[in-house]
Amino acid sequence: MKQFNYIDLFAGAGGLSEGFIRAGFKPIAHVESNLPACFTLKTRCVFHFLKSVDKDNVYQSYLKGEISRKQLYENTPSNLLDSVINAKIGKQNKNIFKQIDSLLVDREVDLIIGGPPCQAYSYIGRAALKHKKIDERNTYYIQYGRFLKKYRPKIFVFENVPGILSAGEGAYFKNLQKYYKRLGYNVEAKLINANEHDVVQHRERVIIVGWMKKLKFSYPVIKPSKNKYYRNDIFSDLPSIKPNESNKYKFYSKPINEYLSETKIRNCVEFVSQHITRPHNKRDLEIYKLAIEKMEAGIRIKNNTIPIQLRTQSNIKDFLDRFKVVGNQPHAVIAHIAKDGHHFIHHDPDQLRSISVREAARIQSFPDDYYFEGIKECQPRTAAFRQIGNAVPPLLAEKIAKSIFKSLQRL
Repeated sequence: MKQFNYIDLFAGAGGLSEGFIRAGFKPIAHVESNLPACFTLKTRCVFHFLKSVDKDNVYQSYLKGEISRKQLYENTPSNLLDSVINAKIGKQNKNIFKQIDSLLVDREVDLIIGGPPCQAYSYIGRAALKHKKIDERNTYYIQYGRFLKKYRPKIFVFENVPGILSAGEGAYFKNLQKYYKRLGYNVEAKLINANEHDVVQHRERVIIVGWMKKLKFSYPVIKPSKNKYYRNDIFSDLPSIKPNESNKYKFYSKPINEYLSETKIRNCVEFVSQHITRPHNKRDLEIYKLAIEKMEAGIRIKNNTIPIQLRTQSNIKDFLDRFKVVGNQPHAVIAHIAKDGHHFIHHDPDQLRSISVREAARIQSFPDDYYFEGIKECQPRTAAFRQIGNAVPPLLAEKIAKSIFKSLQRL
């Protein structure tokens, strides 16, 4: 079987990359500007290496807090850690190219993957697209293209929000297509809902795939799953916890179920890490209690139905669903989860809290052995939530990657 190598741009916490690793691809480099996310990527690189040399016990010691991050990294070849490049794509491209070139060592780049920051693509007007001083995030597709021009991969995968197709009344995506076609690639985009691929949340994403015009290739076939899974399938075995709990690890409260086994979210490790929660004030907890009671009656709480003495904002006309319980139906995890947990209230009235880092990660389909790093300069829990909220669900990424891998084998 052929080996295919890839570069991950705007890598984030590595959700997209994790799917491609599972499908058999080999990472050459991950490029990411956010420092906590870079440590997450490094830690995941260490995990895959230790697993390959049967030293899982070292990694588990780290998850339990028995060894430091520095000690964990000492168990890994330095060039592996160097494959995570902490840099901002754009002005630093020349330096990034040098670092990637040093990592190639007789390897070629078969694939480039990545999901540029998407906030700027959601609401771009035609006037903004024509304006000379465009937000630099609106030009990330051009920066992405410079890596295509430099490394000439056979295929690329560009992930983003649905708004990228309609931005500027469609002009933005047309410009993207024209640019990549000039670079020698056929380009096609499709809207895919992660919920159709065993991810327990409604999360629509645009997956743009490009391939060299000379290749006999077409957009990968990604068949929807026939399975239907719900919140109880992903939360049922996690131990009960209270607000502001920060234990390094806890043992599972129930045996593994079908969903957790089939998706490999829970594996042979007997404990779960980062099942930690944020603190809540008394007023928020009162609202959470009310929201859970209404949910049990089949009603979603709205800001204008919250008793006046409990309201946290005077505006009762806009953003009425600020407080939302995670129901048994799929519930989307958004980047906003890093700011507060009001949109992600746990359904159990005895726990009375917003969801934990691990619960958010499970909704995104990250396996329980995936560790989200932080740094001293910011709240590690907040850093973890931000990385999870911005990530591509690994299960969705794996589906895409497996289809591309099969096609590449036939070329």
